[in-house]
Amino acid sequence: MQTPPPPTARQSRKPFLSRTDSRHDGKPLHRDPILDAGRTCWRIARSDRVKILVDAAEYFSTLRQALLRAQRSVHILGWDIDSRVDLAPDGAPDDEPTRLRPLLIRLVEINPQLRVNLLLWDYSTLYALDREPLPRISLGWQTPAQIDVCLDDLVPLGSSHHQKLVVIDDKLAFCGGLDLCSGRWDTPDHSPDLPARVDPDGVGYGPFHDVHMMVDGDAAAAIAELVHLRWHEASCRHLTPVTPEGDPWPEDVIPDVTDVDVGIARTLPLLLDRAEVREIEALFIAAIASAERLVYMENQYFAAVGIADALAHRLTERPELEAILVCPRLPHGWLAAKAMGAGRRRFRRRLEEAGVAHRVRLVSPSVDDTKGTPVDIMVHSKVLIVDDRFITIGSANVNNRSMGCDTECNLALEATADQPELHAAIADIRNRLLGEHLGRPAETIGQALREPNSARALVDAAGTAGRKLSPIEPTEDDEEDLVAVALAPIADPERPIEADQLLLDLFGGITRHAVWPWLKRGAAGVGVILGFVALWQWTPLSELITIDTLRPIFEVIRAGAAAPIAIPLLFVIASLLFFPITLLITLTAIVFDPLFAFAYALVGTMASAAAAYGVGFKLGRPVLRRLLGNRLNSVNRAVASRGVLAVMMLRVAPVAPYTAVNMVCGAARIRFTDYMVGTLLGMAPGITVLTALGNSLTQVLENPTPGMVALVIAAIALWILLGVGLQRILGRWRGMRRDREARS
Repeated sequence: MQTPPPPTARQSRKPFLSRTDSRHDGKPLHRDPILDAGRTCWRIARSDRVKILVDAAEYFSTLRQALLRAQRSVHILGWDIDSRVDLAPDGAPDDEPTRLRPLLIRLVEINPQLRVNLLLWDYSTLYALDREPLPRISLGWQTPAQIDVCLDDLVPLGSSHHQKLVVIDDKLAFCGGLDLCSGRWDTPDHSPDLPARVDPDGVGYGPFHDVHMMVDGDAAAAIAELVHLRWHEASCRHLTPVTPEGDPWPEDVIPDVTDVDVGIARTLPLLLDRAEVREIEALFIAAIASAERLVYMENQYFAAVGIADALAHRLTERPELEAILVCPRLPHGWLAAKAMGAGRRRFRRRLEEAGVAHRVRLVSPSVDDTKGTPVDIMVHSKVLIVDDRFITIGSANVNNRSMGCDTECNLALEATADQPELHAAIADIRNRLLGEHLGRPAETIGQALREPNSARALVDAAGTAGRKLSPIEPTEDDEEDLVAVALAPIADPERPIEADQLLLDLFGGITRHAVWPWLKRGAAGVGVILGFVALWQWTPLSELITIDTLRPIFEVIRAGAAAPIAIPLLFVIASLLFFPITLLITLTAIVFDPLFAFAYALVGTMASAAAAYGVGFKLGRPVLRRLLGNRLNSVNRAVASRGVLAVMMLRVAPVAPYTAVNMVCGAARIRFTDYMVGTLLGMAPGITVLTALGNSLTQVLENPTPGMVALVIAAIALWILLGVGLQRILGRWRGMRRDREARS
């Protein structure tokens, strides 16, 4: 059997191991460091104290104590944040609130100088049923002004913000797999009948396991920089660093290790002018490549084939190496079961093909209930421990999303030869985790692992106290499931889903998922957009937005001699009141002959575009700059080099009300000639199709025969094809232009 080639992380050029590490003869090995700033991590910073918090009962309790010591600032970033989550459902040693929202309110009441910033991923509607409804209202509108909430949608299409970070006074930071949301709290006992393990509605849920890391000093300050940048990108407002006198570290929390370097690793997808960052992927591969005796991993998913290849290669190189992989028996939810289940099968197959699967244990933990029936424990932790040398804890799963599609953050510790205390601390953390799953003391686990090839035997032996790690047996070949194959690119993409070239051109990398909220904020900056939209949608004026109501007005104009002036003027006035531009074009097409309809609609559309541009240019710039900050500058930079294309593509595939887009373009100082030419090229195909139908639109409305309906459907399809064709042509032109620039 051929040895699999050594994997390398994307963007990495130097080897992970020095050539002197080609054999193990019992002497200390000379290795390249795993933590390498700029390659396997973003930054390496010193921490005075480090604490590993196992399971949410310990993390939530420790976090609550730290929050009560906050002086100036609290920053919370999450994939999910629930204002109703109880940080101490089993009781607290004081009388302060234990639920998140009342606790935050209490913090700013007793300390008016304290500012709390909550940054929550503006999640896909796919997750709406699993989340607290309207978090901006519960955490923002119903709290004092010192508490600010921002819904962060600045990610590419198909990506998510998956980082789970809390920073207090820029001096203490928490990072790991736990969000401050429901369904997470549990103790290391994971009792199946724990009364306190209920969601905000009082409904119980099953045992749940996760891990977090707590650091202070320069490491916390570095994480604060990352948080400040995220906040600025999402809200376009700067956070001011703080230097309080006190120490937010809780007095009764004893650190696991002191005075150590902490590596901070990230995953960031391509966005705007920022290149993708795959530090966590490089970190995992480098750490695995250094393993000698035991790779221990806990993770929600094992689906990243690149990590499987790294593990297979190192197991092939080191016959004495073992691996313990702990994960849930079944991925949570139908989508994950299909997509991630197939991914786990591919992960396992890589190990089997390399001939090393017999030295790997893929296992899931369980705890017996009162009847002796095993109850599965949900493993949500993201932990990698290599020997007693290296540990990383964070938000990254071992799947494709976490390696290159979502935003992630992991913290890592690496012990050198002159750090016996750190070696011992890493080993103790591993032993604690294994001991929790097997119902044995950490000391017993440590003694057992001193023997060669002992990890597999330890896991294979029956646990105690109703705890055990059971093998996850291969099931049907999920990869042959067509549903799983179809879902994989959506549920677990290696990179963000490719968006329309249109939006990439306009916003320099930002995609449709993020553009709509961007333009909503721009429309809000104009000040009246939402009000006018509501006016036409939910008031008696909505009755005017019908063909039957407005057609007589257009027919009166047609009968007069002033139609060439009246129709464009009507377009201008109506559009400034945010009246739907498409309805105006349709009415013009119905009432006038095709040639006149085309001329009137085109002139009216261009006139209304110019008028709204002027309003935005004159009034919108100060407000939009305050709301959008550097993103307004990014629009200017994008349009400076391809303004006509940018505007044209917005017209082909609109992402906001016509007038709103026009005002934003004016406020962004898009060159007027580019703006008008782009509008002409983008709107002309649609106007041509509608006006060419002419009276056919009337017949469809009054006598919708199958033939006429088919004609309208064909016309709409033609309109769509024109738009798609324009996008493809411009996309190819853009690619050829980039090739020419690259060659030059």
